[in-house]
Amino acid sequence: MNVVIIEDEVLATDKLERYLLKYNSKVKIVAKITSVEEAINWFTMNSINYDIIFMDIQLTDGLSLEIFNNVTIKKPVVFVTAYDEFAIDAFKVNSIDYILKPINFTDLATALNKLKNMTSYYTINESVSNLKKEVERKNNKERFMVKLGNYIHAVNTETDIALFYAEGRTVYLVTNENKKYIIDFTIKDLVKVLNSKTFFRVNRTFIISINTIANVVVYSNSRLKINPKVKIDELIIVSRDNTGDFKKWFEGDFNIMK
Repeated sequence: MNVVIIEDEVLATDKLERYLLKYNSKVKIVAKITSVEEAINWFTMNSINYDIIFMDIQLTDGLSLEIFNNVTIKKPVVFVTAYDEFAIDAFKVNSIDYILKPINFTDLATALNKLKNMTSYYTINESVSNLKKEVERKNNKERFMVKLGNYIHAVNTETDIALFYAEGRTVYLVTNENKKYIIDFTIKDLVKVLNSKTFFRVNRTFIISINTIANVVVYSNSRLKINPKVKIDELIIVSRDNTGDFKKWFEGDFNIMK
């Protein structure tokens, strides 16, 4: 763990360093800073090579809170100070604890344990989020195999497909070149394998690509009609139940897929 100490009292800095090493002998003090100006200069040049900051409030040239008005600090901060009146202001920034001097080892350990718990929580949740995105990415079908006579072709899902639609139990894939193929999928099955950023199920019959929408117009009873770039004999009407979600998807909210 790399630590930055911002403190203008040498004895206080030494004491804090002893407690940090007592808590974890692998702690590395990467900077000892004594003023607001020095801190601003240091953070301007060093944005990522530290894990936590221990910071006094009152420094030789002003309040350390001024640092946050001049540089962006995204790492957690523990304030160690003799002044309790700045606690509210401290928690408006990245503060995870506010320790009043004289500091003791128990207070420091409590702050570091809090950091450890927070780090574990966010690391786990970030991993879950990344895993979910990876699973979703892998589940997106990249190509469809279509048959034309005795020949089989691969159609790229993202770049070549304009829309899908159903006639009874038969489902058709329509390309951007207006070629139509029968595929062995149901509309319901397609929803599970298509990228929701690109495709939206507008009603029971049609799934359309964002790339093939020429324009959208208000239809009867406040419903929406989609005019595609490809030639389709049937009207593509967004169902009433899907209108709200379609508008969000069309505006860029890709977390919607019916």
